[in-house]
Amino acid sequence: MTVPATVAELVRKFRANGRIVIVGASLAGLRAAEALRQEGFTGSLTIIGDEPYEPYDRPPLSKQVLKGWVPADHTKLPRLREVNAQWRLGVTATGLDRIAKQVRLADGEQIPYDRLLIATGTRARQWPNPEEAALDGVYSLRSRDDAAQLQEALATPPSRVVVIGAGFIGSEVTSVCRELDLPVTVVERGSAPLVGALGGVIGEIAAEIQRDHGVDLRCGLGVSSLEGDAGGHVRRAHLSDGTTIDADVVVASLGSIRNVEWLEGAGLASGFWGVGCDAGGRAFDINGVVTDSIYVAGDVARAPHVLYEYQFLAMEHWDNAVLGAEAAAHNMVNLEPHYRPHLLLPGFWSGQFGLNIKSVGVPPFGDEIVFTQGSVKERHFAAAYGRRGRIVAAVTFDHGKWLEYYGKLIEQSGPFPPPPPGWDQPPDMKPVPAEFPQPGVPTALPDVVLTGHDPGERGAEFRPRPR
Repeated sequence: MTVPATVAELVRKFRANGRIVIVGASLAGLRAAEALRQEGFTGSLTIIGDEPYEPYDRPPLSKQVLKGWVPADHTKLPRLREVNAQWRLGVTATGLDRIAKQVRLADGEQIPYDRLLIATGTRARQWPNPEEAALDGVYSLRSRDDAAQLQEALATPPSRVVVIGAGFIGSEVTSVCRELDLPVTVVERGSAPLVGALGGVIGEIAAEIQRDHGVDLRCGLGVSSLEGDAGGHVRRAHLSDGTTIDADVVVASLGSIRNVEWLEGAGLASGFWGVGCDAGGRAFDINGVVTDSIYVAGDVARAPHVLYEYQFLAMEHWDNAVLGAEAAAHNMVNLEPHYRPHLLLPGFWSGQFGLNIKSVGVPPFGDEIVFTQGSVKERHFAAAYGRRGRIVAAVTFDHGKWLEYYGKLIEQSGPFPPPPPGWDQPPDMKPVPAEFPQPGVPTALPDVVLTGHDPGERGAEFRPRPR
């Protein structure tokens, strides 16, 4: 038998009899499972998830669910094909033995694998004081249960809501509160809402929008403590400037934490920013050597991107979860030269205060911004970000039809300022500093994370929705 024929036979046998384990029963895990079956894998497939629910849709949680339009338990993701998997739901993965090729579970069981996909995603960062976090009326927003509990609290209704953090999730929660005609105070440690994700120029516009909608927005401040009553319900928030806000609902929107603790001691390149992998989803070990049997997908994956100087990106976006999972699944059941890269151009959307905010590229990679179309005054515009004479990102407010145009320019390493599309140009198209926070300045960690190789470098995360 020739070498190619031998290789083909090995692939065929693995597809028929191999054991694949997916840790993470959310969007990436489900789409990876479907892609594996689509690729012809008929072997053993196990999906492990710490929540008791089958994969559900997270974007509606901070929007339709909080408004009461859709019950939280009506957000189950549609199945695109039968996965025929063994579901291990409601049990947490606690360890990984790469020598024995086993995943350890909290109930003591050990699940063997030939190929492993890590898709454990992120969780909401909780209020740091455990006693204060345990007060009734203090919420975070990430899971289906979180959304159901917060929706019930908002429907009561509360006398005032305090939202701590004005990133995308915090801003979307604030928007829902105003739609429900609830008094809301936002406390943001940065200079403006969305400043970590989109910079100070856009942040100031976002601040004006919030105040125009009746939000009590307080920037450059932190919450030093939360105070409850004798019954254990939160009643007020004490701010870093010495002022106090009375409230009976507090939403801590403090960013997310990547679920990598269970990988401690496994010898993988895992840490604060996620699990390092190549563009095909193959995990790196602690020495930077690519593994053959472990893959990563979704929010927890961080991989080098050719358009951003090969810096490592961790992308908390819907498309990244889906397309990254499909690429990883393909590579798990194929061999070189049939590997497929995952080189998604990052993009996100957020609905808040009647506006549709969309972005493409990595805004915090840029240091300049220019308004290219529309009117800032009318909140209907497009803006591009640049770095070293090259366009690296764009953002639109109710102008999303032009996003594809900017995306193509970014993929082609087009010039900055970009050539105008031909009409709807503002009178002033002079680039100005984008005003992103300096490293170490406290603000909400921005959903693409530009991690580089040094965790002390400026992170850039955009958190458009819970996932």
